[in-house]
Amino acid sequence: MSELQFTIPTLFGLEGVCADEVRRLNLPKVTAENGRVLCTGSEQDLPRLNLNVRTGERVLLALGNFLARDFDALFEGVRALPWERFIPRDGQFPVKGHCLNSALHSVPACQSIVKKAIAARLGGKYGLSTLPETGALYQVQFSIMGDEAVLMLDTSGPGLHKRGYRAQGVAAPLRETLAAGMVLLSRYKGRDPLCDPFCGSGTIPIEAALIARNRAPGLNRSFSAQKWSWLEKELWLRAADEAMDREFDGSYEIWGGDIDPEAVALAKHNAALAEVDDLVRFETSDATQFHWGGLYGRVVTNPPYGERVMERKEAEELYRAFGRAWNKFPESWKLYLLSSHTEFERTFGKRADKKRKLYNGMLKCDLFMYL
Repeated sequence: MSELQFTIPTLFGLEGVCADEVRRLNLPKVTAENGRVLCTGSEQDLPRLNLNVRTGERVLLALGNFLARDFDALFEGVRALPWERFIPRDGQFPVKGHCLNSALHSVPACQSIVKKAIAARLGGKYGLSTLPETGALYQVQFSIMGDEAVLMLDTSGPGLHKRGYRAQGVAAPLRETLAAGMVLLSRYKGRDPLCDPFCGSGTIPIEAALIARNRAPGLNRSFSAQKWSWLEKELWLRAADEAMDREFDGSYEIWGGDIDPEAVALAKHNAALAEVDDLVRFETSDATQFHWGGLYGRVVTNPPYGERVMERKEAEELYRAFGRAWNKFPESWKLYLLSSHTEFERTFGKRADKKRKLYNGMLKCDLFMYL
């Protein structure tokens, strides 16, 4: 099979981090755009991307793009793509997608037309008037932005943030891809202590442990494309072997604390599921009394934001108290704190050295960096 085109959607703000990850996998033609990373590769790179990428939301296989100013152009453009190369005669191919700034603004109408066009192409190729759709899942995604339509197949299935270690979370959990992005932005390499005094269900310390060990985040889960008939099973085994060969042995100082004992118990449970419970220590601890021995280290954390009015005042008091605790740390310590609170720096008591816009779901946040 010839060169494949991949699209990896990301949370806004993580495009550059994800592009660096893909480059480290030695894939060619890597470019970062708003909310996504593009690259090319071969069949063997499809499993490698799914297993190894920490900050991408899923791996999409791009089949083609074309101008679609009306529904006829959309139908003909979709029908012209080589669907039979990827979807077998019994493949299920549900369709979903989105439209933005397009004359084709009705998503249900576009879904219906894309589905009919694919069915027409496959029916003609396989000599079937009705396709059974009883086999493996080939989820079709379309994106229509302006006049350009892009057609893709989702190779991942459940989003890549679903690593398999968090069966349940606490209230307002941090997405694993964002937690990994925060740790990577802190330039953590496993050499110095990493602490999260607002650890909740443990996502940031667990992602830090996976990064320190260089463990591929997708090893404990499955992917849609594992059932695709044109993709050799051997490629998945080879990608997993390659990933495990790159793991490091070693002990690391990674700590998570939370004031809620139930959250701490859940964090320990999740760390065991992620197979990093030997690397991370969790304790019931009050962040306002947070202290740590040692001349250097970093704190990567995601405290409560206080999105509601009463909670907002509580969050400000928490930031003030945490700011007082932080003032006692040596200047060689670094802090990377994510918050959507517009008054964070004022209540914390110190302006950040740098800020980076990130999105926690649809919520616009800043990563405040004290370097």
